[in-house]
Amino acid sequence: MLEVNNSFFSKANLMSLFFVQNKWHQHGVLIHTFRVVYYVIKANDFKFFTAALLHDIGKPSTAWKKDDEDIKFGEYSFTDHEERSYQIIKNWTFISDYTKQIVRYHYLIRDIKKSKTEDISRYDTKKKIWDTLDKNMQEDLAVFLHYDDLGKGKKRR
Repeated sequence: MLEVNNSFFSKANLMSLFFVQNKWHQHGVLIHTFRVVYYVIKANDFKFFTAALLHDIGKPSTAWKKDDEDIKFGEYSFTDHEERSYQIIKNWTFISDYTKQIVRYHYLIRDIKKSKTEDISRYDTKKKIWDTLDKNMQEDLAVFLHYDDLGKGKKRR
């Protein structure tokens, strides 16, 4: 696994937090997070409220330019950002284990689909994790992924 750990004041951290992520996000991480919270509140689905606030807390610290496309468009990749977010909150006693799991696995469904065609060893690892989750958690992750997608806004290109 690639280990990126940007400092708070690094260019990648600040740019991704406030201005730009990648072609799938219309906004930086902060506005994206507020949008996810908005859609959770709008749906009265308050069990996801804290996860919506925290799901990308570690994302800016993982921002890096993965390929020529990232460099060309001034965008970032965020490999395993959900695990970094989980690592930040895992010892916070005021956050429920349920919320910690939503944060940790909020990208798992998409990661499984993507890695199935791009990286079979990553797919196997992620699929094993999925298979350990109970059906309710799997369903909740699908619902949360919907809110996360709504928070992305329109694709830029």
